[in-house]
Amino acid sequence: MTQLEEARRGRITPLVKKLAKDEGVSARVLSKRLKDGTAVIPLNASRAGIRKPCAIGKGLRTKVNANIGTSTDAAGIKKEVEKLRVALACGADTVMDLSVGGSLQKVRAAIIASSPVPVGTVPVYEIAVRAESLKGDFLKFDEKLAFDVLEDQAREGVDFFTIHAGVTKKSTLALHKHKRLMGIVSRGGAMMAAWMRRTGKENPFYAHFDKVAEICARYDVALSLGDGLRPGSILDATDAAQLSELIILGELAKKARAKGVQVMIEGPGHVPLDQIEQNILLQKKYCNGAPFYVLGPLVTDVAAGYDHISGAIGGALAASFGADFLCYVTPAEHLRHPSASDVKEGVIASRIAAHAADIVKKIPSALAWDRKLSLARAKRDWKKQICLSIDPVKARLYRQSSTPKLSDVCTMCGKYCSLKLSGKV
Repeated sequence: MTQLEEARRGRITPLVKKLAKDEGVSARVLSKRLKDGTAVIPLNASRAGIRKPCAIGKGLRTKVNANIGTSTDAAGIKKEVEKLRVALACGADTVMDLSVGGSLQKVRAAIIASSPVPVGTVPVYEIAVRAESLKGDFLKFDEKLAFDVLEDQAREGVDFFTIHAGVTKKSTLALHKHKRLMGIVSRGGAMMAAWMRRTGKENPFYAHFDKVAEICARYDVALSLGDGLRPGSILDATDAAQLSELIILGELAKKARAKGVQVMIEGPGHVPLDQIEQNILLQKKYCNGAPFYVLGPLVTDVAAGYDHISGAIGGALAASFGADFLCYVTPAEHLRHPSASDVKEGVIASRIAAHAADIVKKIPSALAWDRKLSLARAKRDWKKQICLSIDPVKARLYRQSSTPKLSDVCTMCGKYCSLKLSGKV
């Protein structure tokens, strides 16, 4: 029985009790939010014993996801496990394995075995890789192969799937009627659109969505309905194609819930600051308050090398308006396969964004954290201030490198330290 079905029957599971305590809400409130679809717990039934499960959704702390995984040019398993370690050390709440290079099953097995947090995947990547291995063409797959991959990954313990079921004949038609600057920038979305174009068939995940839901329900895999038509430029934001897909995702979310499957909705993408609130409101309206999982959003297209900052700006604003789950963006976005260092920068930037939004959301633990650090700063308690910072390692390094004798002030103000002077006053 899935967590959603348990909630519908009025049963408050030990997992719900544990996560409710972690979030500072009552177990009854969290159970109700699971029941009405405004919160999810992405946790495969076979991984019930993982150390750090999490709840995502309304009234809960904004969560952060880190994407890792191999590419066709960098397929080392050890490097991806190291990225997982770094992401966890920096506070990522979940990870996604986006591997497309090497043995995907081995990479996934290593990540799942090493991860104490929920693990997500994008199954169409493995569908394409298998098709290329079997038939020499990554678009030569059929419905059977597609659902075999879903079943295999669910059996292996994947906690949530990104499924591009909203890339349909109808939604892609909007791309032809309303031309974009960037077209389709989602890798999974582009694969599905290209497959439909070649075969003339409807997206199998849309045409046979009941089968998707049945597999997810069997293993209690949460669905993250992917934004395959998300904008890849701020000039394409909130256009007809994006909204057409969003409406379809809202309809599919209802079908999934009817089958007992927990659902999140994925969102843009590249969105200018003045359209972010509108995007959140539209998602909550069309998707009945389902948790919103956003990539960024990136608020400008010109920040190559600094897209983690662009994404953090957009993520803070999006979460303050009601987004529930931030997918990190690294400095390597648009440029290369990310390194472990890029992963760290991306997770920290997104955690700052999430925390800033949680202050606006009135999450009690968020403001309490700031209060503790401010009190330590006022007392010039450097040890406590560093321990409470979001990245204690970097804070400690800066402190030690700039203060040879480790006095009670920093080298910015020195003997003119305002806090020391005001303390005397």
